[in-house]
Amino acid sequence: MPDRPDFLVIGECVADIVRLPGAPDRFHPGGSPANVAHGLARLGHDATLLTQLGADDNGRLIRAHLTGAGVEVLDDDATDPTPSAVVTLDDEGRASYAFEITWSLGPVALDRQPRHVHTGSIAAVTAPGAATVLAAVESLRTAATVSYDPNVRPALMGEHEAAVRRVERCVALSDVVKASDEDLGWLYPGREAEDAAERWLAAGPALVLVTRGSEGATALLPGGRVDIGALPVDVVDSVGAGDAFMSGTLHALAAHGLLGEAGRERLRAPDRDTVSDVLRHAAASAAVTVARAGANPPDESELRAALARH
Repeated sequence: MPDRPDFLVIGECVADIVRLPGAPDRFHPGGSPANVAHGLARLGHDATLLTQLGADDNGRLIRAHLTGAGVEVLDDDATDPTPSAVVTLDDEGRASYAFEITWSLGPVALDRQPRHVHTGSIAAVTAPGAATVLAAVESLRTAATVSYDPNVRPALMGEHEAAVRRVERCVALSDVVKASDEDLGWLYPGREAEDAAERWLAAGPALVLVTRGSEGATALLPGGRVDIGALPVDVVDSVGAGDAFMSGTLHALAAHGLLGEAGRERLRAPDRDTVSDVLRHAAASAAVTVARAGANPPDESELRAALARH
């Protein structure tokens, strides 16, 4: 086993119960950070997920799903049930969520220093476990790059101003941040998504990515911006699309040597061609995922094939 795992992902696992009009419910392993770890492992990376899983059927199914892809799962032996979410899809595949979530992650000892740490979503803002997440990120970021995806779930964010403060604290600790235009619209109502992202860029990250669904994505960096259109695809559902975009982003950044302590300085000044290539990988990863049911990101061969088609 390598001395330094490529990626440590910290965050929740969620059992997604997907509900479509006129069809029986479907179970999918989910949770934004868990999906990112799963996506990274499928792309050939050494990925460790620090999380909570209940000693129940949902927890066992999610653990098997993750370890089957090659994810190393670390948890704190919590006794709470595995979190769950009912995902209701409309006729166009758009998802809405209803949650039953408990997040009380306690400290877990790590025996290795990761090269890169990713967190976000429910885990980074929900007490009491969020305090453990932030403490871990703060302690690891001196020798690791950090990425963050707020993946806003309004029903779980609590009071708005406090939620914004928590999110902005995570942004300030990060080197790479991704958010959807819907995330930014909830956090900063009435403000253009790019304006909000520029505010985040000024807080410290080297790269801020804004996704806009079928309208593509934008990368903001100190030297300007790079845009990409969405890839043409027949959408089955949007579950896990943003997480696949995130794992595709991290995969490409790693390939360009822009992650980890040694890559942090280069991450601060990438050329436009490199950023464009990162966006292409991210968009292709998301396109593969939305073309099939559930949070099912591509492996390396599927990502290469998607890139070749576009």
